[in-house]
Amino acid sequence: MLTYSGSGPYCYSHSLAMVLGPGAAPPAAVIETLTGSPFGVQLIGGTLPLFDPYGWDPETGLDAAMAALGLRCDRSAGGTQDEALARLGAACAEGPVLAGPVEMGLLLHQPGSGTAIGADHYVVVLAVENGTVLLHDPHGHPYATLPAPEFAAAWRAESVTYTDVPYVMRSAFVQEWPADPAEALRRSLPGAVRWLAGRDDLPVPPGTLHGAAAVEALADQVADGLAPETRDLLGVFAVRVGARRLNDAAACLAPLGLAGPAVLLAEQSRILGGLQYPLVNGDDRALEAGLRRLAPTYEQLRTSLERAAVPGTRH
Repeated sequence: MLTYSGSGPYCYSHSLAMVLGPGAAPPAAVIETLTGSPFGVQLIGGTLPLFDPYGWDPETGLDAAMAALGLRCDRSAGGTQDEALARLGAACAEGPVLAGPVEMGLLLHQPGSGTAIGADHYVVVLAVENGTVLLHDPHGHPYATLPAPEFAAAWRAESVTYTDVPYVMRSAFVQEWPADPAEALRRSLPGAVRWLAGRDDLPVPPGTLHGAAAVEALADQVADGLAPETRDLLGVFAVRVGARRLNDAAACLAPLGLAGPAVLLAEQSRILGGLQYPLVNGDDRALEAGLRRLAPTYEQLRTSLERAAVPGTRH
């Protein structure tokens, strides 16, 4: 397996790595794997496909990755726009701040922005000075600037469905105990198994599916005629990030001696990444066939990881 390296929509993982700094942060691939995002697939409300687990969202994932890495921070949210900007400025005076979710379509330094599109994003804020927010945007924009009210409009995140409070930020990061990335990954395996099995302790919209059922239902949508907005989501975001997560998880688990799960993750990544061409070019027969090949691999991965997570079993 050749590990992928390049750009991609890893905003919260790259943002966490930035605030921790090069001497403290593990690679973004490790952070992403520790969020739990590679270990599942969901069809939200029966219509919205995302290649991350049932009930998972980036807020849940960030908390899990930080806990696995022995990190603590101050998380705050809410208030008026002026209160939030004052809180952000005060926190930045002590160090960089991980801000998000924000509405990506309202980050006006990005070409083509200006309209809320329901796309969540995370950035690192460096300073709030003279009415201007200075930030590192992991979507390819170091040292971007925005007028503070315009940044706040994006940071309000009114169109982001998994948060019901505005102005979420994390600051004052502290390493509470030293964490070896390899051991953190090993400790995360039972959680990965729970994600793949379908956790029932997190709210999801009615009709949401996971695992093979979600992928088969998506394949049925393709067979019946895929909605244009679903095709756009898959082509612009979901397939790209899903394939990368799986490839990174395979690369993280292989050095731990977890050959079986790593092989399955790599195969999932290859199948999913291979859907990009038929998806964009309208070859729906190939797209449907690829999804049906992908569907049974989630239960196979759960079984393989379950064996790996139990001491004394072969994997």
